Amino acid sequence: MTTTGRHAAGETTDPRGESGTESKAAPNGGSGTDSAGADPGTGRLAILRAARRAFTQRPYAEVTMRGIAADAGVSASLIVKRFGTKEQLFNTVADFGPAADRLFAAPPADLGRHLVLTMVRLRRENHSDPLLRVVFSLGNMDERTLLRERFREQVTARLAALIGGERRELRAELITGQLLGLGATLSLHRPGAGERATPEQLADLYAPALQRLITGH
Repeated sequence: MTTTGRHAAGETTDPRGESGTESKAAPNGGSGTDSAGADPGTGRLAILRAARRAFTQRPYAEVTMRGIAADAGVSASLIVKRFGTKEQLFNTVADFGPAADRLFAAPPADLGRHLVLTMVRLRRENHSDPLLRVVFSLGNMDERTLLRERFREQVTARLAALIGGERRELRAELITGQLLGLGATLSLHRPGAGERATPEQLADLYAPALQRLITGH
């Protein structure tokens, strides 16, 4: 399988909206996925960003802890200390639950705006998109299918239950698609107008279409 998206020194952005150089520094950290907080020299987020790149770009069997460590700028022993085995690290990468907790922490009547504000703030807090990695698992038939299964369970199905109403499954799929599109657009055009805009400005423009899908009107 051909590996794509690898980074040479000096590159600034990868397809998931993550910074190829910042991943060595890991300026922000948190619970082990996409929650906010400090990363006081642990390298936790750098490891997670490197693991996301590895697991979404290559078959599981080809991914090594040593390779992830080299990309993250840490030792392989540190990864084992923080995350345990390769399987445990993969399961952490495949967990969308913490991001979903923050994305869906609003009632349906206010959810459209909340989704946009939270998506943008998560990206800027963690220098990575909380959902976009699922796109890079498409078409792969190895363990990366778990990413899609977890996404459907933890994001799309959870959203469908939250919004309720007629055709809620379809509406939930369309809403998550628009969220992924927002993340892809911000990454594609970085640096650009989207990066300069405030979360509130982006929500003013993007949230109304999401809210129509949420309410079903």
